Amino acid sequence: MSDIATFPADRTPAAGATGKAVTLQFGNNALLPLLLGDHDRHLVRLEQGLGVRLSCRGNRMAIAGDPARVEAAQSAITGLWRKLERGEAVSPGDVDAAIRMTELDDPRLPLSDLPAIRTRRGAVGPRSPGQAAYMDMLAAHEMVFGIGPAGTGKTYLAVAQAVAMLTAGKVDRIVLSRPAVEAGERLGFLPGDLKEKVDPYLRPLYDALNDLMPGQEVVRRMGTGEIEVAPLAFMRGRTLKHAFVILDEAQNTTAVQMKMFLTRMGEGTRMVIAGDLSQIDLPSGTRSGLRDALDTLEGLQGIGVCRFDKRDVVRHPLVARIVDAYDQRSVAERDTRRSRQAAEPAAAAAVEGPPLGGK
Repeated sequence: MSDIATFPADRTPAAGATGKAVTLQFGNNALLPLLLGDHDRHLVRLEQGLGVRLSCRGNRMAIAGDPARVEAAQSAITGLWRKLERGEAVSPGDVDAAIRMTELDDPRLPLSDLPAIRTRRGAVGPRSPGQAAYMDMLAAHEMVFGIGPAGTGKTYLAVAQAVAMLTAGKVDRIVLSRPAVEAGERLGFLPGDLKEKVDPYLRPLYDALNDLMPGQEVVRRMGTGEIEVAPLAFMRGRTLKHAFVILDEAQNTTAVQMKMFLTRMGEGTRMVIAGDLSQIDLPSGTRSGLRDALDTLEGLQGIGVCRFDKRDVVRHPLVARIVDAYDQRSVAERDTRRSRQAAEPAAAAAVEGPPLGGK
């Protein structure tokens, strides 16, 4: 049971005439500094992110502001406190995650009731509303498309689910793949054998594996074939059974490659296709296989599609603002093109003038 009590606070000017004020009382004074952060950094971040007024005296924290915001802050703070009670650390990223999760339109709050992927290195929980929906899809669907900008956890959570199912014996192996397409660069000839040539393209998948499993276990399972990391071209002609298969950077597949990959699915297999349609590195005029697959398959029974947006970016807060800036520019450029296209017929008609013989 959580060592935290809640009771109404005295009306404060910060609450306002239509505002609300509550006080949380914490039973463990040793944990409270960890909740507040160095120099109260966590407290300040919660205050700014949630739009409330927070003040802490002794083992009590007062929350004042708009009633809905006060309830959201209470849920976020309670969730962070429960993490500390379980012996887990609270980082600035956890604080940002708690703020994002208050936007989740789901009665499962507080955070401890949200879905989690359990690996031998601990539980992996959602850090945004989009991640919570994605994790539910990973558990419920045989094929899931994760679409959205960089930093939303599409690949990491898919690898976490794969590792959890492998260690639980629900699948026999993990297959990780991505197309070997250069991100706007020309790397030229790469020395070494085949593995050394393709490893640079697959590095993000190795990083996720090593974060979720002990390094020696990753090496051992790769040696036995329980974990396979391969470029997309190696998938042709295979049938993958009782496996958890992940295709990363799927926006850089062609329509033919995507169809080939999806039809590799065999008995007892789960597939996750992750990609960002704003970062397509295919030659000009080549249609993305990810876009083609979504247009063709979305809505089919057994297929889940999760779309992330800038609110789900869980990297540095500046990344979300960068994504937003690029999105706004793309919208402005598209609107400008449409305006020019609409103006061209009218301009051409004005130049031509009325038809001969007309009045």
